[in-house]
Amino acid sequence: MNLTTNPITGFESTENDGKPLNALEEFYRAFNTRDLELMSTNWANSDEASMSNPLGGVRRGWEAIEEAYSRIFAGPAEVYVEFYDYTIHHAGIMFCAVGRERGYFRANGKQVDLAIRTSRFYRMDCGKWHQIHHHGSIDDPALLAEYQSAVLGK
Repeated sequence: MNLTTNPITGFESTENDGKPLNALEEFYRAFNTRDLELMSTNWANSDEASMSNPLGGVRRGWEAIEEAYSRIFAGPAEVYVEFYDYTIHHAGIMFCAVGRERGYFRANGKQVDLAIRTSRFYRMDCGKWHQIHHHGSIDDPALLAEYQSAVLGK
């Protein structure tokens, strides 16, 4: 198992050669530039897709997941994350990336650092990697509450 510490930000200039790393770079590019169209090409557009993230609940199907990203992208908080300290586990037409996200959110003139445990699962379909599951957790209850408040307006 190779632990990678170089972060994936989405702003890498690597050539897309169909490797799992490219799918991860695409996800973070979509997230950090608030590009919902690119995000929709990164995810499997099916009822099989699922997401469990710090904003609460389990979302099943691309439509429910898209609503969560739409809310983040259009919300009052600016959110930036990068993936680091990760491993990629590749098995044929699937791979899983397990690691950490660090970053921040800015809202109301305040910036708060984020620390999230993250896993992402992808499946090869029609010659392209598509995300089928994401799980993210924030361990610090105070940070979690502050993040949810800033992004969801709670």
